[in-house]
Amino acid sequence: MMTEEDIERAQKAWGEGIVSISAAHSSGTDYIQRATTHIESLYAYGISPVLFKPTFANEKQFRSTFEGALSYFIGDNDSFPEDKGFAIKGWTGVRFENHNFVINGNTAQVMGNYFFMTENNIEIKVEFTFGYIIDSEGSLRIYLHHSSMPAIIE
Repeated sequence: MMTEEDIERAQKAWGEGIVSISAAHSSGTDYIQRATTHIESLYAYGISPVLFKPTFANEKQFRSTFEGALSYFIGDNDSFPEDKGFAIKGWTGVRFENHNFVINGNTAQVMGNYFFMTENNIEIKVEFTFGYIIDSEGSLRIYLHHSSMPAIIE
């Protein structure tokens, strides 16, 4: 059975992966491989359908394939020309503030805010909902990832 601690470890790994991709890009090392490993190890592509709606995807906003997710994270894909590479923007930290967990045995959903630290020490707040399943090896995999900027209504 999945626990809140399992989810928090998966979130930590996700945040560290984003920072690692950014650092690799900034240093000129293989950020594409890091992004590939990030997606392959943390998302459920090839195991389950994946519902992924990235924060800044507007034209082709749903990413049901590995290729769509990779494009969002690193950009430079003709199939998704709007992608600028979210994970290569120089993030230096990611932290999660969970609002609530719904755990049902081997699946769970969690929502809250995650905060991305810029190179200038500015935190960017983003709202998220993640859904997790447990794979055949006992690792958590993301099958639902929806994120958006907080609404501003004037």
